[in-house]
Amino acid sequence: MEILRTPDHCFDNIPDYPFEPHYTTIKTHDGSDLRIHHIDEGPKDGPVILCMHGQPVWSYLYARMIPHLVKAGIRVIAPDLPGYGKSDKPAAREDYSYQRQVDWMNQWLVENDFTNLTFFGQDWGGLIGLRMVADNGDRFARVAIGNTGLPYNPDVPPEVVEEIIAFRNSKKRLTLFSMMKELKKMNGLGGKRHDGARLFAYWQKYTWQTPDVPAGIISSSQMETRSPLAVALELFIGAIGLRKISPFRTQLSTIYEAPFPSPKYKMAVRAMPTQVPIMPDRSLEAQKKAWEFFEQFEKPFLCVGAGNDPITNGFEKPWLAKVPGTKGQPHATIGGGHFFQWAKAEKLSGILADFIFKNSAD
Repeated sequence: MEILRTPDHCFDNIPDYPFEPHYTTIKTHDGSDLRIHHIDEGPKDGPVILCMHGQPVWSYLYARMIPHLVKAGIRVIAPDLPGYGKSDKPAAREDYSYQRQVDWMNQWLVENDFTNLTFFGQDWGGLIGLRMVADNGDRFARVAIGNTGLPYNPDVPPEVVEEIIAFRNSKKRLTLFSMMKELKKMNGLGGKRHDGARLFAYWQKYTWQTPDVPAGIISSSQMETRSPLAVALELFIGAIGLRKISPFRTQLSTIYEAPFPSPKYKMAVRAMPTQVPIMPDRSLEAQKKAWEFFEQFEKPFLCVGAGNDPITNGFEKPWLAKVPGTKGQPHATIGGGHFFQWAKAEKLSGILADFIFKNSAD
């Protein structure tokens, strides 16, 4: 397996990220070494929260939350998923199956021997992290999720599957703007007509057919107000190879582009959207097993989401209906869009801190 490592200098001068790096080396399926980075901040004797990010961001997403959580007396562990941030980046599309990501992070969890954890995950951090909880239930005391889920769709009609696969494989070219226009029509991934899956396919197609996915632009556009003209100009300047010196590049765009010094480092960003199990696929049995685990999960379980994120709206419904541990918890909707860890850092941190301390055995 070819594995890339972002040079340390790419992270020079990242503001508000003074955290000491911690590295854990695990083994891949072929015996290769894969180094995973994580943050470890706060009192060593405090309750521990494991915060997991999604795609296409990295642990910097929690930079605003960490000071609030630490002030509350909580120890924060925030890893970079393989392919992101300061973690190593496998270079081939086939390296990024859903199961492999779970396997890698399970190894990382056990190697560090983290226990008595509160889990919080968003986006892919939830998809992977919830499977980690199901595989390592004795290591987790509480679970909180936001803008994420555990997709399990065994009954998608064959004609819908064929339609989505044909669209993803078609020669139709998407731009960032045409893709975003379709995603804004979503109202979650569910629905009897499977419209969410059809619309999500635009994201899957765009990321795969775009070798240099503009991770910085996509991330920053969901965390700060940016004019379409400025985004278009940054895209154009990037397309001619001058992205690093673009006068239209914002600080956040620079930060979320930092882990990817060239397009070859972006395989996780490109490959992982097609691994979201919006249709019956090879992850079906593992998803079913995980849901069976959570249907018996009586430990505290909190759903706190934005409520204004087209991709994940309604994510909480199956959890509230099926998971015993959700009963009596103060589930909340707080706004802030898809990456609400940034826009609602203080509010979300307070909710998670209250959840931890009010559900502590101590």
